[in-house]
Amino acid sequence: MDPAQFFTAPRVTIVAGKGGVGKTTVAATMALAAAQAGLRALVIEVEGKSGLPALFGQTELDYEEQVLLTVETEAGTGEVRARTLTPDESLVEYLRDHGLKRISKRLAESGALDMVATATPGIKDVLILGKVKQLETAGVADVIIVDAPAAGHAITFLSSAEGLLDAVKVGPIESQAREVRALLTEASRCQVVLVTLPEETPVNELVETAYSLEDRVGIKLGPVVVNGVFPELNGLADDPLEAAADAGVVVSSELSEALAAAASFRLDRQSLQERQLTRLGKELPLNQINLPFVFRSDLGLDSLRDLAGRLAEQIAHFEAVPT
Repeated sequence: MDPAQFFTAPRVTIVAGKGGVGKTTVAATMALAAAQAGLRALVIEVEGKSGLPALFGQTELDYEEQVLLTVETEAGTGEVRARTLTPDESLVEYLRDHGLKRISKRLAESGALDMVATATPGIKDVLILGKVKQLETAGVADVIIVDAPAAGHAITFLSSAEGLLDAVKVGPIESQAREVRALLTEASRCQVVLVTLPEETPVNELVETAYSLEDRVGIKLGPVVVNGVFPELNGLADDPLEAAADAGVVVSSELSEALAAAASFRLDRQSLQERQLTRLGKELPLNQINLPFVFRSDLGLDSLRDLAGRLAEQIAHFEAVPT
């Protein structure tokens, strides 16, 4: 599949996963891969401050859209843009667009939204998703990537429209929730990409989240991204002393023991992740994208470019979607 087709088949991609699995990094990687395919990618952050702008060497995000990176490609000029969405600002904009500009800011500043949210659970999430829907409808970008809340909240976040429709039958809130549900349940407009690590607990939680989203929201599941995969190394079972001798290197017995322990740990790790990748494929038969573990304390644009290239390579092997 052409990566450009993958990113634009549904214009909205929601990236979700358990906290700590690298969800924000995956969202940034997808945005960069889209830009490298000559597309305009907009990343939307919805859970407060994140490390997203730092990955591009930029400062924190705000409600106004900002360009993080411009990429010149054979397919054209690609962009990574980003913004953050909050319920308060989304409400102010919604009221302003519906002729209530005078009271919109006062309402948000008064804390009335918190009272409304207490009385109507899910309203904050619907306000944010309603803004995502508006951006998708307006065609402000070729692809919109939403860095969703962590796994547990992601289910609540994405099922908020359904919950509101059960409670509210008429009026603008009902209309907004209905339009959000339409976005989330139309496979041609929206998909969810779930992120995990090749470990037992994160895989268990991802599988549970996937089936919950299908059952409760009816949303299309895209490929699963397995982050932090250790590349397989050859020769780990070799005797360190013999390997050193073959290479013409002399090592001490202490160093040989340390090398043997490190090799044993890496072999165990490779075996563990292989079992989890196989189990994930059986329990959740979706395309898998495996991104390597990055052996550095801070990720920068160079690391992100490498991850984006690996992601695009694997997408290229997906079966093309009929047009």
